[in-house]
Amino acid sequence: MSYDPTRAPARAMYKATGLTDRDLDRPKVAVVHTWTDASPCNLNLRLLAEQVKAGVRAAGGTPFEFNTVSVSDGICMGTDGMKTSLVSREVIADSLELAVYAHGFDAVVALCGCDKTIPGTAMAVTRLNLPAVVLYGGSIRPGRFRGRDVTVQDVFEAVGAHAAGTMSTEELRALESAACPGAGACGGQFTANTMSCVLTALGLSPVGLNDVPAVDPRKGPVARQVGMRVMELLRLDLRPSDVLTPEAFENAVRVVAATGGSTNAVLHLLALAREAGVPLDLATFDRWCAETPTLCDLKPGGRYTAVDLERAGGMRLVLKRLDEAGLLRPSPTVSGKTLAEEASSAREAEGQEVVYPATAPLKPHGGMAMLFGTLAPEGCVVKLSGHSRRRHEGPARVFDGEEAAMAAVQAGVVQPGDVVVIRHEGPRGGPGMREMLAVTAALVGRGLGESVALVTDGRFSGATHGLMVGHVAPEAAAGGPIAKLRDGDLVVLDVDARSLDVHADLDARPQPAARPLGLMGAMAKYARLVSSASHGAITFP
Repeated sequence: MSYDPTRAPARAMYKATGLTDRDLDRPKVAVVHTWTDASPCNLNLRLLAEQVKAGVRAAGGTPFEFNTVSVSDGICMGTDGMKTSLVSREVIADSLELAVYAHGFDAVVALCGCDKTIPGTAMAVTRLNLPAVVLYGGSIRPGRFRGRDVTVQDVFEAVGAHAAGTMSTEELRALESAACPGAGACGGQFTANTMSCVLTALGLSPVGLNDVPAVDPRKGPVARQVGMRVMELLRLDLRPSDVLTPEAFENAVRVVAATGGSTNAVLHLLALAREAGVPLDLATFDRWCAETPTLCDLKPGGRYTAVDLERAGGMRLVLKRLDEAGLLRPSPTVSGKTLAEEASSAREAEGQEVVYPATAPLKPHGGMAMLFGTLAPEGCVVKLSGHSRRRHEGPARVFDGEEAAMAAVQAGVVQPGDVVVIRHEGPRGGPGMREMLAVTAALVGRGLGESVALVTDGRFSGATHGLMVGHVAPEAAAGGPIAKLRDGDLVVLDVDARSLDVHADLDARPQPAARPLGLMGAMAKYARLVSSASHGAITFP
């Protein structure tokens, strides 16, 4: 590399960090991550970053490490702090974009570990469009309680059982101490593991590497391999724009459907598609989900965890099943092979029961559907995995905010047949579109999971199961019909008709006054900029 005298001041500052002329003459690679010791999900990322950096150096590059914020959904769930979760996706994307762009790096490796860090880092590398690999830190191992595997989902549901008097305080404390045995993101096919699969299907992560659990001894060598791979991408000039094709997004949606994944994937894939300039809307999402069978028996609706999926054959096996069904589209990946080529080398564990054959799926359709109607003109998302109900008709029990709904559930106010409606929890009205795992888990814990429906302009955790409808758009704060709903209104949810309707003349009712939010700082900026959930709750035009 030729010497540029005008950059001498910058080189002088780099040398203060211990770098040499040889280091500075090599390609510069940003190693960015979302490490924090405030939750297990991202706890191992600094260790993985060291391995990535070793791989970059071995392949002839010079690594530079950055990290940014992370919000733990599991810890913030049910509190006001949960409003920051979706906001953090935008902050992660913006901050990594700024740091990498400012320093003029040549390539990027992004390490992520939990719900919003995965789309946040992916959005950043998509914007930057430098040669890049994204690596998931890995799933947590399941805990053991009374001879069975458990996850944090079991703890949330145990809160409802404790309130109902069917679990003692001592039992709850014992479960809480056993459910999360170490580093890694929540173990079921909740949002983190769903989005890990999405990264693989999009081609941003090499097939199989995200599958390796967080504390598995193979994870360090995997990270080193990623560091070396990004240098090869730099040599080939292979960028996210070469990988993130329309076919890649179709593959990603089908993988979400096949694995019974989190409804949060809808928001994040809509946002990523807009970053990549690829058309994607709710109707298309719904069509692909309807065409794709559920192939994986994974928690929260099923029996197994991400660790079990990896042992069964991992993402390669899931992709092979989709290919056998004629549903896998040709798309490139950062490994240099197409998804179909990667799938062809799948190894299925003998006797595994996690991934079903395409000819005999767990369900003939995917794990979610998009509904439209008088309550959701722009659409909403219903989760289909974890229950078999296709229709529900019942009186609305309307709550302004999660706390009011949670108090009513715990007090026994909600009855079988009800439709629990939680509004003013959308992207703007929350703000931040809180997840409702505390409420949904409490309903399950009180034995109401199969007899009530829940409708909200907020979100659901990937750990949620039961007949739950989220992302109702327009939201209440944007003047959506849900703002005019009253207790006792008859709500009809019909999956087969793809409809969510109310039997009431909402047009004859006055529009409620806007609720003052009293926001400052980042939350105020977000509420002012954020778009509808039907557009991915993005914060740019």
